Amino acid sequence: MIAMLSKAQQRPQYTQYVFNNYILNPAISGIENYTDVKFGYRNQWRGIDQAPITAYFSVHMPLGKQYLYGNSNSFDESGNNPMKRNYMHTYMASEPHHGVGVYGVVDRTGPITGSDFKLTYAYHLGLSPRLNLSVGLAAGVSRLILDISKISLENSFDPAVSENANNKIQPDLAAGIWLYGADFFAGLSAQQLLNRPISFNPDKGYHQGKQVPHIFLTGGYKVFLSDEIAALPSVMFKYVNPAPVSTDVNLKFAFKDKFWLGASYRSNDAFAVLAGFNVSSLFVLGYSYDFTTSELGKVSTGSHEVVLGILLNNRYKVTCPQKNW
Repeated sequence: MIAMLSKAQQRPQYTQYVFNNYILNPAISGIENYTDVKFGYRNQWRGIDQAPITAYFSVHMPLGKQYLYGNSNSFDESGNNPMKRNYMHTYMASEPHHGVGVYGVVDRTGPITGSDFKLTYAYHLGLSPRLNLSVGLAAGVSRLILDISKISLENSFDPAVSENANNKIQPDLAAGIWLYGADFFAGLSAQQLLNRPISFNPDKGYHQGKQVPHIFLTGGYKVFLSDEIAALPSVMFKYVNPAPVSTDVNLKFAFKDKFWLGASYRSNDAFAVLAGFNVSSLFVLGYSYDFTTSELGKVSTGSHEVVLGILLNNRYKVTCPQKNW
């Protein structure tokens, strides 16, 4: 007999979470003074048949005309560069306000397709003139679909897989907290808090699998190398019981509010290069490529990820994120 044990996460992998932390932490809902729209696509482990493919959209915005239109939150004129040292000196904490959002994710890996749809809410509070705290919740539904045509069964009739192998739609819940200022951020969030069962047969005897919580702890700091060039180191720890803790270490170099370059390392998995640029005050585009360092590197040519951001209702014409960089 040969026994084998594998451990892995149930949620999709993102290299460019540094570009859209909202997808992992609902406390970011409405953090900017415009409507933040993003579309993401990830093609993981190219070269492997039926490797993971993930696509998502997200939209979040602040509520309240006072926050949206009442002040520019330290911008003394339209389009002032938030990467300048002057921004650090004039930074003001956000006015207390609410934020709302919505996101949807479709993740296909082999014969299994998972989908999520959630509404998010956050409340932002200025703890001091230069320090902000927000707490958030995400509530929605999730579903798993098994394509029986893509699997080979020893017996044509397997009681663990019913003819209608679609896992029913189930409720899902996530929560997070985000502490941020002019030159740092720190966040803690948890997904899949309800521990719902995973099964492809209505018989309770086959309800052995379940969704497990995913915990994300992240932090970052802004270090100015010149008046208009900043280094942005950050780190994320991800815990999914019983898998080992995964660590992501990232370093971005931002040049004014025009473009940025960076690199990332994910423990026991991959190195990645990242790049992005801003088009006027409306579009932001990011791209990353992962060089696989695990044994999968022998059969995979790497992973591609693209994220497109749109800044709507951007009254102050900022060309990059002001508080979520």
